[in-house]
Amino acid sequence: METVQSAREAVLKVSRRLPGEVVGLADGLGRTLDETVRADRDMPPFDKALVDGYAVRSSDLEVAGQVEFAVVDEIDAGRVPRGELGPGEAALVMTGAPLPLGADAVVMLEDAERTGNRVRLGGPVRPGLNRLERGVEYRAGAELMTAGTVLTPPRLGVLAAVGQVAVRVVQRPRVAVVTTGDELVGPDQVPGPGQIRDSNGVVLGSLVRQLGSELVAVERLPDQEDRLREGLGALLAGPRGETAHGGSEADVVLVSGGVSAGRRDLVPRVLEELGVQRIFHKVRVKPGKPLWFGVGSEREGRPPTLVFGLPGNPVSGIVSVLLFVAPALAVLAGRPGWRPRTELRILASPYRHRGPRITYHPARRLSEGLVEPLKWMGSADLRTVSEADGFVVFEAGDCDYAPGAEVLFVAWPSTWGAGEA
Repeated sequence: METVQSAREAVLKVSRRLPGEVVGLADGLGRTLDETVRADRDMPPFDKALVDGYAVRSSDLEVAGQVEFAVVDEIDAGRVPRGELGPGEAALVMTGAPLPLGADAVVMLEDAERTGNRVRLGGPVRPGLNRLERGVEYRAGAELMTAGTVLTPPRLGVLAAVGQVAVRVVQRPRVAVVTTGDELVGPDQVPGPGQIRDSNGVVLGSLVRQLGSELVAVERLPDQEDRLREGLGALLAGPRGETAHGGSEADVVLVSGGVSAGRRDLVPRVLEELGVQRIFHKVRVKPGKPLWFGVGSEREGRPPTLVFGLPGNPVSGIVSVLLFVAPALAVLAGRPGWRPRTELRILASPYRHRGPRITYHPARRLSEGLVEPLKWMGSADLRTVSEADGFVVFEAGDCDYAPGAEVLFVAWPSTWGAGEA
């Protein structure tokens, strides 16, 4: 049986980055850059005013006292100065406007006394006062971003500033979610005897989208070999990139349920019959022990499909995504160093841990660095997890944790992103 660390390493070992594509800036948020971006011009492209005021030659105001200047120009943002500023001359400038040649400082409007076309300004004034020099942010040709950079709103703004209206990024992973079980009915149906509504499709699909991937399919299949073979085959590509039944090919397939040791747990056998090579089955973790992981056939121009057989209990699926699926999706998306945010916190109440598996227990953050494990009924108890901020980690082995003990806390997916490398 794998440990969490060895299982994650096995997943990452076979995870490979997807190819790139060109998208417009409106579709670039959160994507990973797949090219080097250089400046097409100096920024700012001219010496510009940082405040509303009067542009002057600082040499005219080297000493203390009032000096009267002739106002020879008025320059709004977007306008070009009429000419060079001579001795004893000033130009009214607005914030962001270019300074006239010869001006090297701006006196704030509030410190000026103007009468007609004359203005009195006080010294001394140092060179560079309230002026942003041309090219101080970056010069034309400067390298601004490299491949692997995650595009945030400010970075998209930089791309716009250098005129790059389209950008090459790593493709989003295409993910399919398949829930299995004869007992499952849709959320819009009234369950009959022995049936339950399918929440895993919604949970896993939402996690996929929240992690920046493209959800290409959500399917629900019964515990029947022929139906499983047909449904899963439609999502898996063969050696030539063709799906078994002409379906929508996925880069990652998440199959929920049917991976334990029960009589109707048919998923591992069906996947292997479809050509998926098993990498491991079962991890020493609670919840999530029955996790199955395999790799599909090589594909032309794309890495092999990664297939995760997730335990059917919803919290087991969430923890499996947190620990194993999310890091794999990050590699595919060009972010190999991604990890969910973790932090050390102080246990607010005692906790008794028993058993040989590391446990991820739903917990809520409290003030002053504290964390409170919630009363939890186990891997089927989705309601408690919905009230949690994340999971507190208790290492394998019997241990009685006292209040005040330092523990590792893994943030619930709503705060993922802050943990990106």
